[in-house]
Amino acid sequence: MNGTKILIVEDEAAIADLLAYGLGREGFRTQTASTGAEALREAERFEPDLLLLDWMLPDMSGLDLCRRMTAERNIPILMLTARSDITDKVLGLEFGADDYMTKPFDMREVVARIRTILRRMAQSSRATEESGEAAAVRFGGVEIAVGERLVRKGGETVELTPKEFDLLMTLHGRRGKIFTRAELLDLVWGYDFAGDTRTVDTHVLRLRKKLDAGDWITTVFGIGYKFEKRED
Repeated sequence: MNGTKILIVEDEAAIADLLAYGLGREGFRTQTASTGAEALREAERFEPDLLLLDWMLPDMSGLDLCRRMTAERNIPILMLTARSDITDKVLGLEFGADDYMTKPFDMREVVARIRTILRRMAQSSRATEESGEAAAVRFGGVEIAVGERLVRKGGETVELTPKEFDLLMTLHGRRGKIFTRAELLDLVWGYDFAGDTRTVDTHVLRLRKKLDAGDWITTVFGIGYKFEKRED
């Protein structure tokens, strides 16, 4: 993971400097931004592999920036915030964040969380390549170029967040299997989520809407979700 580029979006200079120094010592390349507008510019110039994002920014909400970033590029996001309420954590995940840490934080845990996110992304990519589906997946007018993480519906590109894409491929990869929400959280988000599972429901609803896939991704009431095993 040496050379991995991380964009730190944090308006408190002391915290941004601490993160840049600590991550630099671990072999990561870093760039900092103190506002949402600056972060968008740096994302284009620096092309980061991961975004370390503060919840509160002077010019926009970190949540709005999270949503915009995940809509425009395939980039994992670790949110940092002083807010510790479980509702805020769910909200951050629903907006596309991959993980969530509260301030004050231990630098060692920040590094560990980043490595976990990057490792899971790499494992996900290898799994899809080894599945034999790396060329293309098709259903209901949807075509997925798995290796490129590109999705089209009726010939038009559909923008999915990294987690929406991973959720889609997890469900499609085992068509007919019923997944509980807890299983999907563990498989897609990479950890057991102690609390509300609304984030899975939200991501499923978004997938159905974006892909018009309500007939394919179905609800098994009282249990969870499955991808129907049938011919297109």
